[in-house]
Amino acid sequence: MGDFYVKVHYVEVGGLIEKIVAICDKELIGKKYEEGDLQLYVNPRFYGGEEMSEEEILDAIENATIINLVGEKSVSLGLKLGIVLEENIIRIANIPHAQVVVMV
Repeated sequence: MGDFYVKVHYVEVGGLIEKIVAICDKELIGKKYEEGDLQLYVNPRFYGGEEMSEEEILDAIENATIINLVGEKSVSLGLKLGIVLEENIIRIANIPHAQVVVMV
């Protein structure tokens, strides 16, 4: 068992298949956070995939075109892997969130 929930989505956009990977800290699944006009809902339909470890996430994000990360552990992993820059992290109700878009 891992510390993260990870779900991989495949979406066709303009004839191309996008691989979207949603990663969140396990304890955040199903919760909603609000701060001012901002809302963050860690939707189980989007984030609630398989429980994974850091090592398993490396395989899951391979060839991803978009990666969404929510939570301290998830965003820290993105920083550690060099796919997230500190200045691109937003916080909503002190919960970190980052999105990675890979341009191909």
